Amino acid sequence: MLPDTNNAPGDDASEQIDTPQPSTTAETAPPLDREHASEDAQSGEQPDAAPALAAEPPAEPGPELVIEKWVYGGDGLARADGKVLMIPYVLPGERVRVRIAADHGGFAEARVTEMLERSAERAEPQCPVFGLCGGCAYQHAGAEFQAAQKAEIVREVFQRVGKIKAPDEIKILAGEPWGYRNRTQFHSDGREIGFLEAGSHNLVPVDNCPISAPKINESLLALRYMIRDRGWPRFVQTLELFTNGEQTMVNVLETEGSRGVAKGFFEWLGKQIPGAELGGLEYDCTGAKFRVSHGAFFQVNRFLVDTLADAAVEGAEGDIALDLYSGVGLFTLRLARQFTKVAGVESNHQAARDLTFNAERAGLTIPVHPMQAEQYLENRKSTPDFVLADPPRSGLGKRVVQHLINLKPKEIRVVSCDPATLARDAAGLIAGGYRFERLTVADLFPQTYHVETIAVFLAQ
Repeated sequence: MLPDTNNAPGDDASEQIDTPQPSTTAETAPPLDREHASEDAQSGEQPDAAPALAAEPPAEPGPELVIEKWVYGGDGLARADGKVLMIPYVLPGERVRVRIAADHGGFAEARVTEMLERSAERAEPQCPVFGLCGGCAYQHAGAEFQAAQKAEIVREVFQRVGKIKAPDEIKILAGEPWGYRNRTQFHSDGREIGFLEAGSHNLVPVDNCPISAPKINESLLALRYMIRDRGWPRFVQTLELFTNGEQTMVNVLETEGSRGVAKGFFEWLGKQIPGAELGGLEYDCTGAKFRVSHGAFFQVNRFLVDTLADAAVEGAEGDIALDLYSGVGLFTLRLARQFTKVAGVESNHQAARDLTFNAERAGLTIPVHPMQAEQYLENRKSTPDFVLADPPRSGLGKRVVQHLINLKPKEIRVVSCDPATLARDAAGLIAGGYRFERLTVADLFPQTYHVETIAVFLAQ
C-alpha cells in the first residue's frame, strides 16, 4: 500500500487513535443498573449495588513524546521522564500522546491515545483485525520502509547484544508483501477458527489472512464451514495449513488433553480441502522437487524461497561442504552442485528421511546424519571448506560455535531467524578468529517484526 500522505508531518490537526483494548481490564467496571437503582430510590431503600460515587476529576492527559525508533519485537521506543516506553503500532518520528498500560520498573508499556503528528510512511492496514490479532505488527507501514527499518533493527541488536559492529552495508532482499505465507497456524475454541489476540488467549475469528497464500485462505473458509458440523472434534485447539499452491496439508498441532485425532477426520477434510489427508507435500523450487512431510521444516515465504537459497550459497566454493540443520535439503541440494562432497545434518528424523529421498530423486549422493549438530561436530575430525547453518530460533549456541572454531572451516554462513541469538553467535565466532564479512537481511515475513538474516564469516 502507498503511504497515506493526507496527514504528513507538520500538519496541525491532531488525531484521536482507537487502540485495541482487551475485552475486560482492571480499569473498567460494570455499569450501574440505573433502572433498578431508581426503583430502590423511590422505595426509600438503599440499592445493593455500589454506593453513589462522587464525580471524578477529568483524567490528566498522558505524556506527549516522539517515537525514536522501532525495536526488535514490533514496538516503537520513546522516553518520558527518563523511562523507556514501548509503544505498539507507531512509526519512528511520530509525535503522540500516550497512557501507561503497564509499568515494569526499568521500562513501561504504553498505548497511544492521541496522534499529534503522523509519519509520511504511515499506510492503511489491509486486515480488519490488525491491532487485535497478535500476528502482525507493521501493517501500518509501507513494505519498503519495513524492510529498511528491519536492517537498522538488526544493526542495533548486533551492537547491543553482541557488542559488535555489523558491516556498513547491509543488503536487503524483499518480495511481495502480501499473500506470501505457504504455512499458517490457526487456533480453535471448538466453535470458531482464527488467531489469538495479542498478549492473551482470546480467540479472534477470521475468514481471511492477507499475508497467507490464496490456497490457505480457501482452506480456512472450508474449515470455518466444516467446524459447524456435529462431527467436528471440539477438542482440536491448533491446526496448521501448509500448501504448495495446489494442495493443502492439514496438521493438528495441539488438542485438549493431548487427545489423538482419527485418520478419518483428515479424510473427511480432504473432501473439501485437496491434500488435507496427506502426510506430506511435493514442493517445487530452486530447480528441484522437495518432499516435505508433516513435522519437517520448510521456508514459509513462497515468493522468496529461491532468492533466499541463492543468497545462502552464492559464491560458495571448495571441495567439502557441510549443511547443519539441513531440514529437507533446500540448501543441501544446491551445495551438492557446487562442491565435490556435501553432508547434511538434521536432528528431525522425518526431515532427514525427506532429505535422503529428495537427494536420491535428484540423482545426488549426499550422506545424511540424523542427529544434533553438536553431537555431529563433536565427533568430526576433518575440516570442511564451507559450513552453512540454518539453526532454529535458539541459534547455534556456545558449544556448536566452539566446535566450528575448532574445526576452522574457511567460511561459515549462518541463516538466522533471530537477530539476538545470531548476534551472540557472531560474537563467539569473531572472538574465535573469524571476520564478519557480510550481512544480508531477507524480509521473509512482511507485516510482522520477524526477520531472516544471512551472516558470512571468513577465517582469518
